[in-house]
Amino acid sequence: MTPAPPRLEFDPALPIASEVETIRGLLAQHQVIVVAGATGSGKTTQLPKICLLAGRQHIGHTQPRRIAARTVAERIASELGEELGHTVGYQVRFTSRTSRATRLKVMTDGIMLAEISHDRDLRRYDTIIIDEAHERSLNIDFLLGYLKQVLPRRPDLKVIITSATIDTERFAAHFGDAPVVEIPGRTYPVELRYRPVRDGAERDADLIDALAEAVIELDNERDGDILVFCSGEREIRDAAEAIEGLKLRFTHVLPLYARLSAAEQHKVFTPHPGRRIVLATNVAETSVTVPGIRYVIDPGFARISRYSARTKVQRLPIEAISQASANQRAGRCGRLGPGICIRLYSEEDYEARPEFTEPEILRTNLASVILQMADARLGDIIDFPFLEPPDAGQVRDGIRLLRELGALADTGRGGRIRLTEIGRRLARLPVDPRLGRMLVEAERQGCLKEVQAIAAGLTIQDPRERPTDAQAVADEAHRRFFSPLPMVSAGEPRSGQSQRVVLGGPAAPSASSPQLAPPARHTPHTARMARGKQPASVAEPGGQEPTPDGSDIAALLRLWQYLREQRHALSGNGFRRMCRAEYLNFLRVREWQDLHTQLRQACDDLKLNRNTEPASLDKVHIAVLSGLLSHVGLLDIAPPKGQPAGQRAKRRQGPPEYLGARGSRFAINPGSSAARTRPPLVMAVELVETTRLWARTVAPIEAAWVEEVGEHLLSRSYSEPRWSARGGQCVATERVTLLGVPIIADRTVSYGGIDPVVAREVFIQSALVEGQWRTRHHFWARNQILRDRAAELAERTRRPELVAEDAVLAAFYDARIPAEIVSVAHFDRWWRDARRADEGLLDLTLDDLLVGEADATGYPSTWRVAGIDFDVAYTFDPGSGQDGVTVTVPLAELSRVRPEPFTWQVPGLRAELATALIRGLPKHLRTQLVPAPDTAARAVEWLASSMAEVAQTITRGAGHRDPGGVSTSGVSREEQSASLDASALSDRTEPFWLALGRAIQALTGVVVPADAWAPAEVDDHLRVRFAVARPGAEPAIGRDLAQLSSELGGQIQKTLNRAASHLVHPGATDWAFGELPERIDQPVVGYPALLDRTDRVAVQVFAGEDAARRAHRAGLRRLIALTTVDPTNGVIARLSNRVKFALATSPYPSVPALLADARLKAIGDGIDAAGDPFAVRTAAEFGRLRDRVRADVAPAMQRTVDSAGEILIRHGEVLQRLPSAPAEVRADLTEQLAGLIYPGFIAATPARWYPRLPVYLQGMLRRLDAGPSVRADQALETITALEDEYAERCNAFPPGPLPTEVAAIGWLLEELRVSLFAQALGTAVPVSAKRLRTALASL
Repeated sequence: MTPAPPRLEFDPALPIASEVETIRGLLAQHQVIVVAGATGSGKTTQLPKICLLAGRQHIGHTQPRRIAARTVAERIASELGEELGHTVGYQVRFTSRTSRATRLKVMTDGIMLAEISHDRDLRRYDTIIIDEAHERSLNIDFLLGYLKQVLPRRPDLKVIITSATIDTERFAAHFGDAPVVEIPGRTYPVELRYRPVRDGAERDADLIDALAEAVIELDNERDGDILVFCSGEREIRDAAEAIEGLKLRFTHVLPLYARLSAAEQHKVFTPHPGRRIVLATNVAETSVTVPGIRYVIDPGFARISRYSARTKVQRLPIEAISQASANQRAGRCGRLGPGICIRLYSEEDYEARPEFTEPEILRTNLASVILQMADARLGDIIDFPFLEPPDAGQVRDGIRLLRELGALADTGRGGRIRLTEIGRRLARLPVDPRLGRMLVEAERQGCLKEVQAIAAGLTIQDPRERPTDAQAVADEAHRRFFSPLPMVSAGEPRSGQSQRVVLGGPAAPSASSPQLAPPARHTPHTARMARGKQPASVAEPGGQEPTPDGSDIAALLRLWQYLREQRHALSGNGFRRMCRAEYLNFLRVREWQDLHTQLRQACDDLKLNRNTEPASLDKVHIAVLSGLLSHVGLLDIAPPKGQPAGQRAKRRQGPPEYLGARGSRFAINPGSSAARTRPPLVMAVELVETTRLWARTVAPIEAAWVEEVGEHLLSRSYSEPRWSARGGQCVATERVTLLGVPIIADRTVSYGGIDPVVAREVFIQSALVEGQWRTRHHFWARNQILRDRAAELAERTRRPELVAEDAVLAAFYDARIPAEIVSVAHFDRWWRDARRADEGLLDLTLDDLLVGEADATGYPSTWRVAGIDFDVAYTFDPGSGQDGVTVTVPLAELSRVRPEPFTWQVPGLRAELATALIRGLPKHLRTQLVPAPDTAARAVEWLASSMAEVAQTITRGAGHRDPGGVSTSGVSREEQSASLDASALSDRTEPFWLALGRAIQALTGVVVPADAWAPAEVDDHLRVRFAVARPGAEPAIGRDLAQLSSELGGQIQKTLNRAASHLVHPGATDWAFGELPERIDQPVVGYPALLDRTDRVAVQVFAGEDAARRAHRAGLRRLIALTTVDPTNGVIARLSNRVKFALATSPYPSVPALLADARLKAIGDGIDAAGDPFAVRTAAEFGRLRDRVRADVAPAMQRTVDSAGEILIRHGEVLQRLPSAPAEVRADLTEQLAGLIYPGFIAATPARWYPRLPVYLQGMLRRLDAGPSVRADQALETITALEDEYAERCNAFPPGPLPTEVAAIGWLLEELRVSLFAQALGTAVPVSAKRLRTALASL
């Protein structure tokens, strides 16, 4: 049952009232009518009532803005005398006031578009009113195009298009020449007053002042409210602050914009006393009628969504409005009576403006349009009936961009575009798809907070200004944003700027930390090689600022953070002055802040989670990169075109070029932070073409980031499939490109998932056949043993053809292993189950491995010489040094064997050796022995038979000996019986060729002289190769056993010292070592000696006598110190105050440490005076030495401490005067001083040179007194060259004390310094540069 129509009345004062019946009649006759009504015609509120009057039951009425939808619904319900939500309801985002009884629903056009997704033919409505169609928003164009498609399917559907008197013919033609009803407006005359604002750098401030002046001007007029249009919310707040500052009586200031709550918006439409000043955005320009308005102030600006083809982003810049918009604003004040509109621009400016605002589809990125259409499922954009269809090329570009952003999936059935989950989220973000993609990725990366600020900043013009007359100053003010430093206002000093912290460098030495370790060697110049070098990580105070990180994105984020801090810290005027002082455009900054607020709201609506903790810059860059994948570039390091490849690369002229997407090439803008650092891989927010293609707003990126967010765009190619033993799989070299840009040139990746067939072949060949894998499978171990045995047979018999080829083994495994096995991991999983069914499935046999029969007779595995069995190995590798028989000789046994037995070779090669020796004889001899092979075989057989009786006497069990002493116990019984006839002497002392000569003489009568043989000329495989096994080192290899014995003599001693472990003692505080021999001869020569362990004395066996003597003296010194009374207290009591003060300034960590060192020196001098300390080998001898030394320790220590005091006094004088010396002299003397005076120098300085220390220090003082001179410079050059050479020679010795003769040269260098710089002091020995060079050469 159709409900009764509500009470419908039309105000006769409204112009539309006279057209009610006309519109009603047209509605009955046509599906579409166009109503063109001027401002005040009443079309917005009365057309729905006319539809109700015509009996329409379900009316959908769209408005371009939420506030308009709500207020229009309230007004219509009020005129019908009903509550809102009954007959009349409304729906906007997040709010709905409708019921089942609702016949008229007022909504935003976006709500109706959303309804299309689940009501394709809009069957819930029988009438649709599209209001304010002249605004030509994207939503309106979509609705108009979609309704044209729906109307043929819905003949019952009525559509009313309402518009201002603007381009109505286009709407009528779009719907098949629909009838047009023109309704005049109900307006009073409006007086236009032009009050232009002067242009300049402070236009934003002057605009606020001009607005305040206009308010004062209108306040003097008759009563009535004032409507002020502002560009955005921030402008509304600034204007409200300025107007409230005027303190106008009986005046209230109210804001009006879309994001206000319903209660706040409602205040504008309620009755009120006094005058109201309504500050509104362009929501009050159409549809919404603010009651009581008599005056309008029009600054002439609004935020207009516009796609920048240059920056490839959707922006919301503040632009001058069109004439039509200006007229709409002026019409707001002529509805109650004569009105006044003050325009804050000139009349000439008005006349120069475009007549209409461009349709949004012509100023929007088509990617956004395609995205919205795909989300609403409106069909293909090419076929969609737009009022003004877009260019097909731009459509293709838009689709390509969406695919780059991952918003589009593969086309579905019928070629229809389908959105991915990313695409659906992008469609709900009111920003350019590139920026939307950044925001979506930012949520995933946990950096949405930072990227919101960046995305907002990328939609506006850079707020950093560079005035022509102050470019350098502006650049300096902005440069601080390029580096990750604390942001301070320009001109303010940074706190603590003079301090510099160096990370990663060596720690500075602490004054409280003692340096106990003496120089590495006993020489004053161990640090000479470091002359003039400073640690690379040390930075001087006041050094350069850290280099920029090369990221303009990071700089933009730092600028945002800085502005937020300053905005909270400063007042509004103070912030504006700060921006002007630091060359920041205040209007753009304010626009940035507004856009950021809008982006936050949009992200909240989409329920994107905003991070609470600061995100890393890497995460931020990854998120930004997700929207800029087609703006990636790789630094071009190829030589310039036309330059030969081998020629040295010439530097390119101009900035370096980058290889961009799809074959483009660009350079980084010189003003970018990245222009200095030249990163290898970059992304750019915009590419601008002038004289060349320039990249602006650039940041360095990493290849891994591109793979993370751009996988769907990457092209991959593979080359060089190969086996990786470490990974247990086939790998290949991967090359990754992004839209033609090489991202990864050579990366190793798994090849099993790319080409399983090839990967399986490589796995079988490399792992199973060639053995390049690590496994514990039992079948593999068994097969390896069998393969080793087969290979050994081939090596022994020198017949490599015996072993089957790899292809045979590959076929064996290929026939048994499933096709899906491509790697070790796959194999292990399969074999775990397969072996339970057949453990021997993959076991090889000798028949599988060998081709033909193998005879190993005569190729034993051990060779017994001098009662020792030596291992024998066989290698078949002609031409290499390893070819032939290799006998392994332990280093300890090397001195016990002689080379003669090994000249007989193994039995299997003996006949071949004999043949080679015969062929090497002089011609007159060898011609008598032809054919050589036959003669050699007969001779070898004769030698074996002649020794048969001896061979039987040395037979033991199953083992037999041949004339060369070779054991055959390691071979089979068949091999043993076959070699039994060849058995002969063991440990044969006669070389084989001499025995061969006797056999030849016995068989042929030819006498071969001993010197006619040439054993060294035979092939290498016929000469035994020796490998001397050395513990902890590679074996020593050679074919001359005597030469090896000579070369390895020293190592033999070290090896056998370990065998004398019974003499080693861990340590004791008294003589507890028994009798120590001075020398041991078995198993090798060694020298037992005491070893100082500080708190105890140990016993060690040394390889060299010199090292043993030094260690033994130090050990005796320590042992005497441990077993005698310490006279230190008495020495201290007899010290003068002058000496005590000097000792306190020593480099020792403490005075007791110095005194302990002096005691050791006194004991050591006493030991030297008693005779040869190395001769002390028993407890009794030690007791006698201790008694003799003990008597003189106290006075000797007293003398040593007194002399040390004098040395330290001069040491202090030198240190005091060093700072005033020239830099080069200071550096040289500092280094010399460190080598002479250091912790431990008293005991470490030899007795011969200790008295010379004061002379060396006095020489330094003389040098400081003399001052700089040419002669001194020459002397320094001489001594520096000698000391550098000496340091280089010292570095050639192993760590530890230098040999005595080497250390003595260091002290001669000190004497040379005295000769060069303080000749009057005299030298202890004759010394000159020439003599020292000779001594150094002898080293």
